[in-house]
Amino acid sequence: MALSGSPDWTPAWVAAGKTTKNRRISRKINPFLPLLSSPRDLNLIATTTTSCSSSNNNTNSQPTVSDQNSMICRLMKNPQTAESGFECYEKAKKNPGFIPQESTLTLLARYFIGLKNWSSISSLAGDFRAFNVLPDSPTFCSMISSCVKARKFKIVNCLLETVIFDQETASRAFEFAMKGYNKLHMYTTTVDLFQRMKSDGLVVLEPGCYCAVMEAYLKMGQHEKVVSIFEEFEEREDGPSQCDAKIYLLLCDSLGKMGRPFDSLNYFRESTRKGIPEDPMFYSSLIRAFAAAGEVKMAEELVEEAESKRLLRPDESLYMRLVQMYVAEGMLDNSFGVVSLMRRVKARVSDCISCTIVNAFSRQRGPREAAKVYEELQSLGCKPGQVTYASMLNIYNRIGAHSEAETTFAEMEQKGFNNCVVAYATMINMYGKTGRHRDAMKVLARMKKRGCEPNVWVYNSLLDIHGKALDLRQMEKIWKEMKRRGVSPDRVSYTSVISAYSKAKEYDKCVEYYHNFKTKAGNHRDNGKIDRALGGIMVGVFSKTNALEELVKLLQEMKGDEIELDERLYVSALNTFRDSGLVTRVKWLQDNFSRDTVRTKPLNA
Repeated sequence: MALSGSPDWTPAWVAAGKTTKNRRISRKINPFLPLLSSPRDLNLIATTTTSCSSSNNNTNSQPTVSDQNSMICRLMKNPQTAESGFECYEKAKKNPGFIPQESTLTLLARYFIGLKNWSSISSLAGDFRAFNVLPDSPTFCSMISSCVKARKFKIVNCLLETVIFDQETASRAFEFAMKGYNKLHMYTTTVDLFQRMKSDGLVVLEPGCYCAVMEAYLKMGQHEKVVSIFEEFEEREDGPSQCDAKIYLLLCDSLGKMGRPFDSLNYFRESTRKGIPEDPMFYSSLIRAFAAAGEVKMAEELVEEAESKRLLRPDESLYMRLVQMYVAEGMLDNSFGVVSLMRRVKARVSDCISCTIVNAFSRQRGPREAAKVYEELQSLGCKPGQVTYASMLNIYNRIGAHSEAETTFAEMEQKGFNNCVVAYATMINMYGKTGRHRDAMKVLARMKKRGCEPNVWVYNSLLDIHGKALDLRQMEKIWKEMKRRGVSPDRVSYTSVISAYSKAKEYDKCVEYYHNFKTKAGNHRDNGKIDRALGGIMVGVFSKTNALEELVKLLQEMKGDEIELDERLYVSALNTFRDSGLVTRVKWLQDNFSRDTVRTKPLNA
């Protein structure tokens, strides 16, 4: 397109005098002469610098729009002159007749993307709208992706507004934006963009747009929406696309999570009939769906089918779901089949899977059976991790296999699992039960040395150990350390301390700690609520100290919380009221805690 021959056309970057002008341009362009050595380039420069020396210039001597675009493109293609190319573009924009070409905007966009110059990209978006010209589709989509990744969401919206007039490019641009938002877990924004496309009248939607919005709905847990979008996608008359496989996979996942595994299987078979290649992810999705629904037979058939086609992948969540299915159905022995399957497909048996199997046997068949299962898993080559080790320490402690527990704990430490609070608490508890108090304190010291902070479980074990030994001095020391480290005592902590002082007949201390529990434990999860053990101890304390008002208040609270008394404490409270001549309280106690509802077995037995 030719530019106007008016002297007003002369850009600011062209000097006024011919002689002076040639010298200035010569000095400015000289560094780039090797880059612009063709006769056409040199002629363009000469023409540009001399065309407007006077008002009598001929129109034919002026550079055309095409010439200006060509020069800008040549400068932009070389990294050393790209900045000069941008300057030329900025000056050319001031010409009333200048319109950038697609190639010009493409090179400028790529240049700014490489520099991550967001302000220039934003300015360029305004040029797209002003000139009604866009860069090529791949470059425009690259701009969208780069801006989303950099979280320049305002620029993204601006770019999307400029592309609406071009249906094909707009659909691709929205697709890239939606995929970018999904990567940032901004699923609501993806859904909003999809709705915006429809409201803006975009009728040509890329399959990738459907794929992105289905993924967003799946991540948001709106599985019905996934099915609805798929039905809309099916109504399109376009042929197969590269997104078909993922779209069917998203549909199968959603149907499985909706509890419709058979529908999911039907759509999978339909996809294969359409020529979509079978994929391990389809089988993983289907097997998980049938396992979650408790359809053992179908899950096993799909496992066999996938294995025969070599389409089982080392997906831990898949095998965990199979183990959980067998545990839920009470088919514990079949869980070993899952382990064997994992070895066949060269999948590592994770710590979580081993722990799940061991704990399932412990719950359903007892700790001794679980210990045998642990040894069997080791013989199959399963290597325990921190979680399995911690579970086994608890199991060995329960069955009294203290030697095995110590061996397991040492093995655990050798493998570098030094920060498991549960393991330390179990060992301290075990040493306390066996009267090995010094060993318990050594474990505590080792725990602190390795930077593993003791929690309330650890301190409760230590309080129980020293409390039962009536080592009140050491118990107080543990209590103070617990407070100093900011560990809030719970009901078990108070029960251990109060029980120790009760056995030592220091009833004032019992009352002091009890009141402390009632007033300060409100911040803890126990919320100052007593249980049968603590209530039973304090009934004895109040009875022995003739604290009648406290005893009545405690008994009323226990009655309200439906806490039982054992026979010994019932008789003790009854005698206390009788000795004090409180006939009405005797009758109240007999009416509310009749001998038929009193436990015959002591609470501390």
